[in-house]
Amino acid sequence: MGLRVVFMGTPDFAVPALKALHDSNHNIIAVYSQPPRPKGRGQQVHKSPVHVYAEEHGIPVLHPKSLKNTEAQLEFAGHRADVAVVAAYGLILPKAVLDAPKFGCINIHASLLPRWRGASPIQHAVWSGDPESGITLMQMDEGLDTGAVISMERVAITDKTTSSSLHDELAALGGGMIVKAMDGLEKNGALKSTPQSDDGTYAPMLKKENGRINWTLSAAMIDRQVRALNPWPGTWAEFEGKRIRILAAELSSAKGNPGEILDRHGNIGHGLKILKVQPEGKNAMDFAAAVNGGYLKVGGIFT
Repeated sequence: MGLRVVFMGTPDFAVPALKALHDSNHNIIAVYSQPPRPKGRGQQVHKSPVHVYAEEHGIPVLHPKSLKNTEAQLEFAGHRADVAVVAAYGLILPKAVLDAPKFGCINIHASLLPRWRGASPIQHAVWSGDPESGITLMQMDEGLDTGAVISMERVAITDKTTSSSLHDELAALGGGMIVKAMDGLEKNGALKSTPQSDDGTYAPMLKKENGRINWTLSAAMIDRQVRALNPWPGTWAEFEGKRIRILAAELSSAKGNPGEILDRHGNIGHGLKILKVQPEGKNAMDFAAAVNGGYLKVGGIFT
């Protein structure tokens, strides 16, 4: 028979969970996503990845700007959902929405709660050098990712893990976990959960200024920053007054001054090797190409 599910999500991260539920025996009666917004240089209006998937598969899509007003809350309650599944939706859910489905709202969160509550848990896990991350399914309450934990699965973070690779791994993991949880909920009429501890950490929304590289930090810290903050907000430094995006790097045994370009292969000062860059107004290129093109030069200093 399957549960009546309202799915609430917006970015690419949420699509595998939506697809997994759509392919299961549960019934997605409506999808909520952020409204279409202008994007890119042409400022053309784009629908979110979740919106696009739902439309392509004939699932009704709603995109209210807010759920705080009575009209939106009554519309949500009118779905008579058994449960709402939330994955990176992007709007705060008021109590009236949280309480409307028979079994409440279940969130797919990309961290091992209570670590990294908030908007950017994937990036902060990589940036901070955590040895692992994972997916937590959580019964939502009115707090910021503070609800009781239903289930949790872990994945390792290595010295090659990027935010993009971890994003994709966790998105796929969340899809499998949420179907398993919905199957259990249908079978048992309830889901067991465990309250979170209060000593969580927070991952605030990232800003452009987070991407500037501080060359006084260790090579390991800069390497993590590069792996964590690409593609957004991107990591960057200045060379002779021009901004250079640092797209990929790795640790090396090179010795020299912090920020100093030691050779055309991208070895920098104190143990970092830059693999790919993007000079201002140009396409991405490997480090040697940037030297050959005159955008960088051996012996110069990144600032």
